[in-house]
Amino acid sequence: MCHIVNLKNEIRYMNGITFCPFAPRGSFKGAAAKESLQAMKERTGADTVVFAPAGLQETPQSTEICYTGEHTVTDEELCDMINFAKSMDLRVVLKPTVNCLNGVWRAFINFFDEDVPCEPKWSDWFRSHTQFQLHYAEIAEKTGCDMFITGCEMVMAERREEEWRELIGKVKSVYHGPVSYNTDKYQEDHVKWWDCVDVISSSGYYPADDWERQLDRIEQVVKKYQKPFFFAETGCMSTAGSSMIPNNWGLEGAVDLQEQKNWYEKAFAAMDGRDWIRGVVLWSWPGKLYTEQEALQHRYYEFYRKPAETVIRSHFMKHQ
Repeated sequence: MCHIVNLKNEIRYMNGITFCPFAPRGSFKGAAAKESLQAMKERTGADTVVFAPAGLQETPQSTEICYTGEHTVTDEELCDMINFAKSMDLRVVLKPTVNCLNGVWRAFINFFDEDVPCEPKWSDWFRSHTQFQLHYAEIAEKTGCDMFITGCEMVMAERREEEWRELIGKVKSVYHGPVSYNTDKYQEDHVKWWDCVDVISSSGYYPADDWERQLDRIEQVVKKYQKPFFFAETGCMSTAGSSMIPNNWGLEGAVDLQEQKNWYEKAFAAMDGRDWIRGVVLWSWPGKLYTEQEALQHRYYEFYRKPAETVIRSHFMKHQ
């Protein structure tokens, strides 16, 4: 296996893309998804793919996470795609991610700090979340994934340090590759348990003109913990105004392909000035390809067939 992290605790630069995130059942069956993954590598020069199977809970205060329903691909589909990606010489990262059925962002999953009878409890939620993570950690181990990311943007939950340490310990007993956790933007210096992961990662949805200031802040975290760092998510919509608030996926506006391209140019220029950044994973690539005309009318994060794609390819090829 070609590990992302070597014995010196160094990380090979990751030219990564999240592929078809939260894909519902059946998405990886047939030829379309594999054709799209091949196109992703050929068009961008990506060397890493992230698969993000979805766990689903009813609301932010629900304690049961379902990962076997129609909302996510079957284990067989996922394993087949992992094996196909590895046959293409792509490094594979598995990032099982919780979402809420009522549409509230996972960062707001939260409970009383003290368990209260007859109320939803952190202890119940972490029990379910641990089962969810361990299920996919076993798949990551079985299929030889190159990294496992045990959670994504769980802002309210991150203060539960003891539970996260216990969870990560259990994941490491099942999966023997490098383990990371994907914190949210602006939260890198608030997580207090970075010492128990192998790699620090975050979602880098920063305004186009604010990258240098944010990287100054993140650099202090990297120096403190002496861990490799990469952006496990980053990107910008091709919507007017998105470059100033790239984290706002609900932004309404006209299609602006140039604004997306400009954001990527500024983001990559800032990252290239920091040798401690060991890669990026971009959000995202579709599971099924569409026409050029459809791409030019598409105002969300995907960059397939958009001007930003050429900027991304140039950046990835420079870091091969």
